[in-house]
Amino acid sequence: MTDLKERNANKTNGNPAPDGVAPKSSESESISLKRQVGLMSGIALIVGTMIGSGIFISPKGVLRQTESVGMSLIIWLACGILAMLGALSYAELGTLIPKSGAEYPYLFEAFGPILAYLYAWISVVILKPASVAAIALAFGEYAAAPFYGNCGAPDIVVKLLAAGAILIITWVNCYSVKWATSVQNVFTAAKLACIGIIIMIGFVRLGQGHTEYLTRSFEGSSSKGLSYAVAFYQGLWAYDGWNNLNYVTEEIKNPYRNLPLSIIIGLPLTTVCYLLVNIAYFTVMSPAELLASNAVAVTLADRTLGVMAWIIPVSVAMSTFGAANGTLFTSGRLTFVAAREGHMVEILSMVHVKHFTPFPAVAFTSLLALFMIIPSNFDQLVNYFSFTAWLFYGLVMLALIALRFSKRDAKRPIKIPIVIPIIVLLASVYLVIAPIIDEPALEYLYATMFILAGLLFYVPFVHFKYSLPGMTQFTIFSQCIMQVAPTDHMPLG
Repeated sequence: MTDLKERNANKTNGNPAPDGVAPKSSESESISLKRQVGLMSGIALIVGTMIGSGIFISPKGVLRQTESVGMSLIIWLACGILAMLGALSYAELGTLIPKSGAEYPYLFEAFGPILAYLYAWISVVILKPASVAAIALAFGEYAAAPFYGNCGAPDIVVKLLAAGAILIITWVNCYSVKWATSVQNVFTAAKLACIGIIIMIGFVRLGQGHTEYLTRSFEGSSSKGLSYAVAFYQGLWAYDGWNNLNYVTEEIKNPYRNLPLSIIIGLPLTTVCYLLVNIAYFTVMSPAELLASNAVAVTLADRTLGVMAWIIPVSVAMSTFGAANGTLFTSGRLTFVAAREGHMVEILSMVHVKHFTPFPAVAFTSLLALFMIIPSNFDQLVNYFSFTAWLFYGLVMLALIALRFSKRDAKRPIKIPIVIPIIVLLASVYLVIAPIIDEPALEYLYATMFILAGLLFYVPFVHFKYSLPGMTQFTIFSQCIMQVAPTDHMPLG
């Protein structure tokens, strides 16, 4: 580790080591993230992060806004179609700009560093840690359910279980990429088994004639058009993860094939599962009973599986654990890529010299997620996340359209019809504006202010490259403690 400690000792490619970072020896020049994500792991990452907590919690939110079974099922289908169209747009961008970080490099290439920085700022500090925290809280709720029954687990127990899950997946993701993808594969198989059990229950109940809540299912549908945007928020929370593979593009084997193929297989599979699971719910409980349930899947199990009811909460806990693992896996890559471009502190751009994982970036995201499990209101986390996320999803669609003109002659292994990103863009505008008009809330103002507050850090620390006193020493000390080193890469822009 001499090369990490003696920043003035060596030179790389004939140039002095940059101030504030230990130079790389000939051995460390090869340090980088490795391509270890194949097709099956890619599908598992997409399916495993989408099927997490949302399908087991969000049915209440969708039904509450639509006020009818039929419209809620249409919203679930529409969310799947919208996610598929968005994912296809990301497939073109991911093969045009084969960089990790998803939205970040796409916004950078299309609109420059400021917008990319603002996305990284809100995502690294709020969106991604909040997503990990929300999924971990769902894990805590379902992991405790078998022990507390209908009484519900105390908040402190749920939060301790959530914190434990975050710490475990942090260790796995910091230690080995192969371990992290293996965990994802195993838990994706487990959650598909859980989904399969729920779907089988639904088929059995349908065969027994329990269709009373599915007939005349559109009666009482909400007449408030704007309320459907909030229903979309809750449904799209369950589909969140459709873009996660783009965060690890640089680690995908044969990305020009495996990236789009993973999307084409993973999204339709998830959409079909979600529709069948929702139908199964309504063969067991009425809309009013579903709305009254704190854990919809557990209620279904209690009414149908008897003494084996514990299988569902345990399986759902495994599902949410896997989703939290996949979300942390991809979130750390965004932090890593943003820091690599100079938009975050330098230590976050470094890779472990033995395990080749973005150790500092993953640990930083986990630390923020641990703080965010303290306020455990799930709906607030979902709405806050969805509002800001779809704001930037819309900007990415605009970026794709802009790149069709600014990079007209660039090689595009995948080129989708231009109408697809236009549809997603219009949907994004609706999802951002409609909830504000329908139910004005301060959280939307806070989100906008927080995004713009990133400029207070961008101007001095990124534009003028001001460095706080002691940052050089902090970076070198952190390198030595965490055994990490910088990587070589081709800058964006």
